Amino acid sequence: MTVDKELEKLSRTTPPAADPEARARALAAAMQAFDDAGNNAAVPQGNAKGWRQSSIINWIWSPAMNKKFLAGSALATLLVIPAAGYLAIELTRSGLPIVDQEKITDNISQNIAPKPAEPVTASPQLSEAATEEDGPAQSAAATDGQTSQDKEQQAAKPDALKSKLEDSAATAGLAKRAAPAAPGIAVEGQLLTEPMAAIVPSPAPPAEGRVQIQLDPGRERFANAAANPIKSVATDPVSTFSADVDSASYSFVRRSLTGGAMPDPQSVRVEEMINYFPYDWPRPENANQPFKATVTVMPTPWNHDTELMHVAIKGYDIAPATAPHANLVFLIDVSGSMDEPDKLPLLKSAFRLLVNKLKADDTVSIVTYAGNAGTVLEPTRVAEKSKILSAIDRLEAGGSTGGAEGIEAAYDLAKQAFVKDGVNRVMLATDGDFNVGPSSDEDLKRIIEEKRKDGIFLTVLGFGRGNLNDSLMQTLAQNGNGSAAYIDTLAEAQKALVEEAGSTLFPIAKDVKFQVEFNPERIAEYRLIGYETRALNREDFNNDRVDAGDIGSGHSVTAIYEITPRGSPAVMNDDLRYGPAEKAPAETSDSAHRGELAFVKMRYKRPGEDKSALITTPVGDSNAVASVDAAPQDVRFSVAVAAFGQKLSRVAAVDSYSYQAIADLAAASRGTDTFGYRSDFLGLIRLADGLSQR
Repeated sequence: MTVDKELEKLSRTTPPAADPEARARALAAAMQAFDDAGNNAAVPQGNAKGWRQSSIINWIWSPAMNKKFLAGSALATLLVIPAAGYLAIELTRSGLPIVDQEKITDNISQNIAPKPAEPVTASPQLSEAATEEDGPAQSAAATDGQTSQDKEQQAAKPDALKSKLEDSAATAGLAKRAAPAAPGIAVEGQLLTEPMAAIVPSPAPPAEGRVQIQLDPGRERFANAAANPIKSVATDPVSTFSADVDSASYSFVRRSLTGGAMPDPQSVRVEEMINYFPYDWPRPENANQPFKATVTVMPTPWNHDTELMHVAIKGYDIAPATAPHANLVFLIDVSGSMDEPDKLPLLKSAFRLLVNKLKADDTVSIVTYAGNAGTVLEPTRVAEKSKILSAIDRLEAGGSTGGAEGIEAAYDLAKQAFVKDGVNRVMLATDGDFNVGPSSDEDLKRIIEEKRKDGIFLTVLGFGRGNLNDSLMQTLAQNGNGSAAYIDTLAEAQKALVEEAGSTLFPIAKDVKFQVEFNPERIAEYRLIGYETRALNREDFNNDRVDAGDIGSGHSVTAIYEITPRGSPAVMNDDLRYGPAEKAPAETSDSAHRGELAFVKMRYKRPGEDKSALITTPVGDSNAVASVDAAPQDVRFSVAVAAFGQKLSRVAAVDSYSYQAIADLAAASRGTDTFGYRSDFLGLIRLADGLSQR
């Protein structure tokens, strides 16, 4: 016991420091003894005993694998397991990470982003390889001189998902490079909302249960509407729909094709493809009747047994000098999702173009919304243009998207600066990603329907790709006395906001509805091309409480029906066994309407009025032409666009009509193409033809 106590007491005692002089003498003596033993002689290879220098791993592994030495599995187990343990120790000492795959999988399943790894000092050879492969930017980002602020910015604003796996036979280890955090990473079909580092477990084919991480392919939302069916005139002779002057679909289709991909069929709205182009339809002579209808009946290019009834209207064009004053509120989405080159930066350039187009007495206000809405610019006359442009230039993106609050604030500001007998309009610019507050289409629809009662119109401008909510844009535009456009380039902004500023800003008619009744004695069937999302009930036509589309100054609106004459072999529906009751003698004896093919009716309201007016146009043989070539040039071009839109949306009626045939029809009817829109369209046909043959 006494000895134990003395040892315990001695263990607590601090040993005296070594004498520096004594240490130096001891070291010198040891080095001299080493040299005297001849150990300093140069040896080209091996050692004095003739053995080849090798690592301890090879020293253990080689004899273990020798069949003469390996007597049985028990001995192999005793040797291999310690060797594997030593290998793990070697890997740990070398600084190479041991990846805990189970922990990674568990973190991903719980949507937990991994913490950044501590810096690892790699070998000079590995560092040089990394520098050569990743370039100066990557190697610089990996240096110790990087500040914590830079690392936070790098994690918050990733450029791409870059994660690599390196396998080295010399080190027998896995090297996982650090990569910038990437938002929108999909794990087994689910989207992680929090940024996380990218991890690629293995370059080999994924085994069952292995985690696979890839970039989010996009979350665009489109209204799901099936193509209009063929209807029998005997049972359903009346077609009713709302006007549509939007052009968003064409721009989105163009961006998809020029990006090397066929567009989502649901993104194709044929009427918006057709109405994207300016046409020289006959115009009304004065503003007393805001638009005029022109009807042409022609053979169908893709079906010789049917005909097309082409209905075109052109709105009255307000002269710039007589345009009313404009009170515009720019409602701008500055949420984090807008932090892309084709979103907020393009948006700012687009609005600069518009401001430069406005008159000095017009008024501009700016409301932004992210997590919360805020007024960036109170109502300001365009005479103070520099103040407006400066406010636009200062916009930055960040935060979530509380669009409903922004809509409320924008309409309140528009009401505050309301111009009587002028144009009062909210211009919403967004990628459509509403995720804070009321965000469903129905919730926002109710808000917009309530706000339109104040006489304030709405324009919705969509930007960017990845999470474009086209369905919501359409809902807002259709229910808020508005229109929608998709801005994919600055040239498109120039078209929509500058060249077509009159039709974009100045409405000449609201709640415009079409109703077409077909004569069963002449027409057996019909099919409306497009307008699927604009369909109305028959009784809605005369109900002034039902909202419909609006037409701006100089707007063109085109509707095309494919009709099947009675007796044509293209008739799809059998005659009814129990047909409609015979008409009364008085009706059958009246031959006044017997020669008509159809009767077109249009209802509209003037801006600021609540009672609609009616325009009617009978369609007869005098409206028909004998061949496609005999149809007016603009009619033929619009029919080519209709064929292209149907083919992209996979309508069976045009399956046998080739892209080349569409291109030939469009090229022959291109005509005067001042801004090159029709030439660009021909290029899109060629792109679609090539992409469809992959």
